[in-house]
Amino acid sequence: MGEVKLIATPQSFPCARIEWALRIKGVEYEYIQEDLLNKSPLLLESNPVYKKVPVLLHDGKSIAESLVILEYIDETWKDNPLLPLDPYEKALARFWAKFIDEKCIFGVWGACVAQGEEKAKAVDAAIESLAFLEKQIQGKKFFGGEKIGYLDIVAGWISYWLNVLEELGEMELINAEKFPSLHEWGHNFIQTSPIKDCIPPKEMVVEYFSFGINYVRSLASSE
Repeated sequence: MGEVKLIATPQSFPCARIEWALRIKGVEYEYIQEDLLNKSPLLLESNPVYKKVPVLLHDGKSIAESLVILEYIDETWKDNPLLPLDPYEKALARFWAKFIDEKCIFGVWGACVAQGEEKAKAVDAAIESLAFLEKQIQGKKFFGGEKIGYLDIVAGWISYWLNVLEELGEMELINAEKFPSLHEWGHNFIQTSPIKDCIPPKEMVVEYFSFGINYVRSLASSE
């Protein structure tokens, strides 16, 4: 199926999504690690619009944005499908993936960087968004059923990266009592191959998020 390369950085969960998908599909690929503080000509050429990772290179053609890349992988390599085959179920998976990226991730990040009076409001808003995912996973092992699928990969950051954000933001969003189904799903997900084989060291993720938190807070304090 041609040469496959992935421009990525290990501490980024959108990049982890692509590694998980490629490994589930059994696709061999070359991993090109990007320095986000000194972006390479290859990245800037491959993704001139957003200038960010991940970028998938397939036979020299570049595909950017993790959700777009996931669908490209699923349509290009047919084995071990990620998205449901049923049109309605596929539409639902896309809906919740968009919800995760636009509501859950931004909500959790907002709660993490918030300070003062805004902190409690931001935490409540993040919890409210995550509660929708709790309802979606109830009674299931994975969002995709008995096997990891598209929506599990999109939500996969909750199983590892969320814990780091909770620590750095001095907050608790998910626990076994509040969100039992989502908590159990996260444990099942991160213990499954090849998911557990593509998890970066915690200190790397802490450094990555700490830089972003300090940057956002410094901008807020200068206003």
